[in-house]
Formats: sequence, C-alpha cells, structure tokens
Amino acid sequence: MPKIQFTERDLLRGKIVEPAWYVVQINNVGEAPSKDGGSTNYPVEGVIVKNADTGDATYAGVPVDWNFNSKAIGFASGFLASFGADVESGKRYELADAIGRQIEIFVETGEWQGRLKNQVNHKYRPLRA
Repeated sequence: MPKIQFTERDLLRGKIVEPAWYVVQINNVGEAPSKDGGSTNYPVEGVIVKNADTGDATYAGVPVDWNFNSKAIGFASGFLASFGADVESGKRYELADAIGRQIEIFVETGEWQGRLKNQVNHKYRPLRA
C-alpha cells in the first residue's frame, strides 16, 4: 500500500478562515498560460500571518492563493498600490517584486465545485504598523 506524508501546509490548506482582513506574507508569484492558451495567468501564493485588525494568530500559516489574468489585469492595480506603487497607464510593473513582502488582504469564504474555500476577491490595503 502507498504511504503518504503531510506537511503542516498540507493540513492547513483546507482550513476555512473567518472572513476578515489578514496580514499575508507573499511567498510566490508565478506566470503560466491559461487553460485555453488565450491569456496568461499570474498565480499568487501567500500565507496568513495574523488578523490585521485584532492581531489574533489563530489562522497563522493558512495558505491563501489567488490569480490575476492578463485579460483582466486591472485587478492587479489594487495589489500593486497596496505596496505603494503609483499605478499608471502604460507603466510596467514586476509582480514578482511582491515576493517576501506583506500586505493586508480581505479573505472571504467562497465555494468551488461544491466545497467551501478561502477566497481573495481583490481587496487589498497597505500593511499598517
């Protein structure tokens, strides 16, 4: 029989958090063609550090993932602005510059294929001291 092993991240991946603002550490920003090949996806991987309003660390370590797509790249403007970027038309930005940085993100509860999941609906704000 196959033997499997879980990491802490594996176990936390399915944990549903209370909808709230969270401090999130950005761990990775990728780039890949969309499923149909007609656009480019920019998947973002982060991990919750703490509740941004209360400081509660109950959900610390829970991974949150979301995506930007080249056909609707305007959704990335709030993400970049939360890091202090002055987002302007025609100016180029490097999404990967966010790796290793923290911002505040509103995490909601959504549904995908009949199951609950943590969802980021592009609500970002700068990290408050």
